[in-house]
Amino acid sequence: MTRPWRPAPGPVVCIGETMAALAPDPPSPLQNAEQLRLSVAGAESNVAMYLADHGISATWLSAVGDDPLGRRVRATVAAAGVDVSHVRTDPHRPTGLLVKDPGPAGTRVHYYRTGSAASALGPDALDSPAVRTASLMHLTGITPALSESCRELVKRALATPADERPYAVSFDVNHRPALWPDGTAPGVLLRLADRADIVFVGLDEAQGLWGEDLTAAGIRALFPRPRIVVVKDGANTATALTEEATYTVPALRTTVVEAVGAGDAFAAGFLTGLLRGATTERALRLGHITAVSALEVTGDHGPLPEEKETERLLALSAQEWAERAGVTV
Repeated sequence: MTRPWRPAPGPVVCIGETMAALAPDPPSPLQNAEQLRLSVAGAESNVAMYLADHGISATWLSAVGDDPLGRRVRATVAAAGVDVSHVRTDPHRPTGLLVKDPGPAGTRVHYYRTGSAASALGPDALDSPAVRTASLMHLTGITPALSESCRELVKRALATPADERPYAVSFDVNHRPALWPDGTAPGVLLRLADRADIVFVGLDEAQGLWGEDLTAAGIRALFPRPRIVVVKDGANTATALTEEATYTVPALRTTVVEAVGAGDAFAAGFLTGLLRGATTERALRLGHITAVSALEVTGDHGPLPEEKETERLLALSAQEWAERAGVTV
């Protein structure tokens, strides 16, 4: 029997923009808020922070402005145990900002990131020592939408065939429609993701990009090159389609405070499992466990459960896990 592919254990480098974030505290429509909470928000740094929580060596590679928000962003990510020594400070461009506006229909996000320091990142970022020593690079579909130079960065990272790269690449599609006003997102994201080793995509996200009737199997057919495609179906299931088989694990039930950041947390948990040589099912479980940490807080980054609780959940039988997920077996 062929041994399932896994990225080599080692450090992970996450490349992409992180912004300062303002949100009403407690959550309420922005126009009615009396207080705002300042935090940070960035898909790639979220993944890096959750990886560090799991004990994986993680580096965040990006750029921030030479301003108070940039210093806040850098300090917050560093405080989570992430290496930020390769983050560039740009004296000419500001740190990006987002503002969350919670409402009955969900949270709307307003971005102020045009011309930001991170949008000036380019292919030369890949010359960093952090990249040369990484076993895994994590990218998202947000970065190629920020600027032409950012798109060239991602293209260069994925240009070398997978079996010739010194590192594996995971790519979270992370489609942000507001960043793709020209309608090029479906084609660009499809081509980029298909060159990665691991792809993360939401079922509804894929259906919106490439066809409303798509199933997990249909999404896998769109991506013949990646070794693993993970299709997330919201609060229902996550399915990993590998070169050997298909694995589906239901999501754990929890009280959702805010869904933003849960996909990043899931990706970090799943990648942690792979880097530790876990089975695909166990990696999916760890993804769900980590996602709960984000769902139960207003920010993007929440505390993981105690290690004993994590191990207890991972050790549940399939039926016990299904019961925790509210699924009838």
